[in-house]
Amino acid sequence: MKKIGFLSFGHWNPSPHSQTRSASDVLHQSIDLAVGAEEIGVDGAYVRVHHFARQLSSPFPLLAAMGARTKTIELGTGVIDMRYENPLYMAEDAGSADLISNSRLQLGVSRGSPEQVVDGFRYFGHVPREGSDASDMGREHTQILLQVLEGEGFAEPSPRPMFANPPGLLRLEPHSPGLRDRIWWGAGSRATAEWAAEQGMNLMSSTLLTEDTGVPFHQLQAEQIQRFRDAWKAAGHERTPRVSVSRSVFPIVNEMDRAYFGRETRSEDSVGFLDGGNARFGKTYAGEIEDLIRDLKEDEAVDAADTLLLTIPNQLGVDYNLHILESIVKDVAPALGWR
Repeated sequence: MKKIGFLSFGHWNPSPHSQTRSASDVLHQSIDLAVGAEEIGVDGAYVRVHHFARQLSSPFPLLAAMGARTKTIELGTGVIDMRYENPLYMAEDAGSADLISNSRLQLGVSRGSPEQVVDGFRYFGHVPREGSDASDMGREHTQILLQVLEGEGFAEPSPRPMFANPPGLLRLEPHSPGLRDRIWWGAGSRATAEWAAEQGMNLMSSTLLTEDTGVPFHQLQAEQIQRFRDAWKAAGHERTPRVSVSRSVFPIVNEMDRAYFGRETRSEDSVGFLDGGNARFGKTYAGEIEDLIRDLKEDEAVDAADTLLLTIPNQLGVDYNLHILESIVKDVAPALGWR
């Protein structure tokens, strides 16, 4: 394991028990958390993206603000639902945020997760073409994004432009060199991981898989990672891809930790029903430092990945989440081979 980051779902709720009671709270605290995480040595700050929900939804202004306040930490998404995206406009937004951060963006994209509304992408003006479905549309949007991020010209210039054009076909601006290689696909199955490898995207795998073979979650996910790497090699890509997995990890080092997460010490994998089929959900890791080290060393997917993303309870506030992260990077991660 080379890198550790946090992944915030960006929840907010007007409840008096929440430290993020408004959209303004969660946006400002996300920036503060990225700054604090960088100071304690965390490698990445990632945010979830959901629409029609009391959660973070438009990532690029936030990523740009985080980039302006930090200097070294990677900044990313996990994931952007491509069914909702205009890939050309997204490429411009992403290029701008990446340049502000000096090329630190790591963008996770995917076909999306279960929604708060029925076919929400239609309200954004996106309708699957005849003979295809929303998942196909999300993948098509992704392929367009990947193509325009290459930086090649494709648009015919006006013969009477307002400003002088460079010669040839025009590309989208601003273009951020290298961003194309920092796009990740959030794969929910072994097959979609192989598709991501064929497209030349890095792999982002979360705490659930939309399939179940009866083996423990971490072993199924390790198989997914191996199939991704095999497909990458078969595709003949020159660079080495990155792979991340997400885990919920909560060291119990004081009574507050025990009050919040003591009951999770007995957590196990679970199997449920998602998007019309079986799905396997990974367990939460909570316990004393020694127990966490032992259990995470036995996690085959954590061992196979180069990046571990830690899901955080963002509604508990910046200070408490930095406490969790510091406990992990100080006491747990070094025993797992980090740095």
